[in-house]
Amino acid sequence: MTQNKKVIEQSYFPLKTIENVVNLFRHQLESDQDEPDLTLLSLVAGFIENYLATDQKIEEFPIINYGDIASLYKKFQQILSSVEPAARGTTKNAFATREIIKKVSDIIWNSLVRWNKKSDRAHLQSLYTFLNGNKLDCFGTAFAVVAGCQMLGYKDVHLAISEDHVWVVFGKTGEETIEVTWHGKVFEDKRGSSVGPGIEMQTWKYVNGNAVICDRKMEVAAIVSSINPSLSASTMCVELADLQQRLLWLLYDQNVLKYYPSGLGCLGELEEVSPTPGRQTCEELYHESIATARKMYKNHHVYPYCYAGSYYFRQSNFKMALKSWADAAEVIRFYNYHRDDEEIYKEFLEIANEHIPYIMKQESSGHSAHSILRSAQSFGDLLRFYDGICQWEEGSLTPILHIGWAKPLVNNISKFEYDVRSQLTIKVADFDEQKLEGGVSPRSENNNNNNNNNIVKADHDATTTKDAKDDKLSSIVAACGEKILNPEFLLQGGGKLFTDGKGDESVNNVKNEAKKNGDEKTTTAVKDEAKEVIQKETEPMKPLEPEVCLFSQKMKGLREIFLAEKLNTNAISLQITAQSQVSAKKPRGSGCYGSEFDLTSRPKRARRD
Repeated sequence: MTQNKKVIEQSYFPLKTIENVVNLFRHQLESDQDEPDLTLLSLVAGFIENYLATDQKIEEFPIINYGDIASLYKKFQQILSSVEPAARGTTKNAFATREIIKKVSDIIWNSLVRWNKKSDRAHLQSLYTFLNGNKLDCFGTAFAVVAGCQMLGYKDVHLAISEDHVWVVFGKTGEETIEVTWHGKVFEDKRGSSVGPGIEMQTWKYVNGNAVICDRKMEVAAIVSSINPSLSASTMCVELADLQQRLLWLLYDQNVLKYYPSGLGCLGELEEVSPTPGRQTCEELYHESIATARKMYKNHHVYPYCYAGSYYFRQSNFKMALKSWADAAEVIRFYNYHRDDEEIYKEFLEIANEHIPYIMKQESSGHSAHSILRSAQSFGDLLRFYDGICQWEEGSLTPILHIGWAKPLVNNISKFEYDVRSQLTIKVADFDEQKLEGGVSPRSENNNNNNNNNIVKADHDATTTKDAKDDKLSSIVAACGEKILNPEFLLQGGGKLFTDGKGDESVNNVKNEAKKNGDEKTTTAVKDEAKEVIQKETEPMKPLEPEVCLFSQKMKGLREIFLAEKLNTNAISLQITAQSQVSAKKPRGSGCYGSEFDLTSRPKRARRD
């Protein structure tokens, strides 16, 4: 920190209120001369979190003096003093090398207390816990490496964040990658290795090359999103949650969160608990998170749908909850299951074995017309959910679906009567003819499920229906050359389509009136308009029949059973728990991040009850 910058930052201290902290963050984000100082902001956020969250008896906001932060800042500089800094005012050493980043990583790694390594505990993600007690979680370790490189003057070193994983990108183009920490419960130390294609490239941990690649402002968003206001599984610190909420809105207004789906989801959960007047609702933020994941990351993020599903579940909007979970399963099916996917596995297991059975129990207590048990579309969403899980298993080295999955599945499906199940059209995908990238699936078009991963070839019946409509329209348009269109029909939608030949005067009156208004239509324009009117009047819009397309081998094999009048529950259970058939290769995305190595993780998303 330069002397001039030190004086400027000092003017914001002492920090006595949430507003003071927000002003400091705002100054860092809006500064035109320097990029945000990650070390400074992480120390401030960590100081407050550890003060408020580690002692439940403390309720007042802490007073942070500049000297408290400056001493820790200087300590971090001293720890990194053995690393060669970037040469200033020249292109020499302007970009970090793998050796420099590895050295920074080694210094931080070797400073951690022995029991702390490979441990993920709450409130250990900031530089404050590192400099005060040599403790960091896996996300905090990676963040400390990036903050250390920034302090040394290497501006090309940034975080790459997936939904359960974090690593570092660097270099002139930002395409070089390096591991700097651990992931989950794996004890192999892979630090220093690049994140290149390997056997794990198709796992959720790597999000198929669709990680959030941060700039400095997005790394500030990572600092704020990693704040954990929870005091226990059921209580949170109100002051800390308020601070996090205010800072996330600051980042939102700076357009930083538009690239950060998990940040939007975090803000949505805070707004659900304590809405901010005049701001977007939590539901709107959840859907914005989904839209960001679809637009910016090719719909490869699962948690945005989980945020929405959990919200609808808490609101007892069970139909939308089931739909959101099915959308989440449609994303996970594009990965291969790996032993490191423990967090998302537990998320889906909780949905399948706790939340959905709870919904079925509640809905079966009274069969109303609006119950999801009377909805073929909801039955289709349930099949989509399990279809995604089954295809997640396909091609993986470790099986997923055991009897603990099969029993709830059978019970859930059995809740839907035959007259409801028979209304659903179940299609099966042909992997030799379908394209699985860059399009919108029939599920998305017909069910409005917000996913855009698949294109399935339309069936013959749909094509035949479309051709029949085109022929009908063509014959009517052809008749326009021989008969006169009825003006009353065109203007008001009433009467006959064509006149009986005596309506020339009415037609001329209409044409003259149009000419006066400077809006006379040509014959072609009239025909085009007639096409639209005719189509609306002669072919009224009919609600789309619910349909679902199955992709996994297990679920495709059960298609006839799902539609049978009497469900063969034993057959369903045996098929679901059978060893996954991996002969049908799953199409995957190209240009993926991935590695045979285990990478790092970010703080786990706390599931709310």
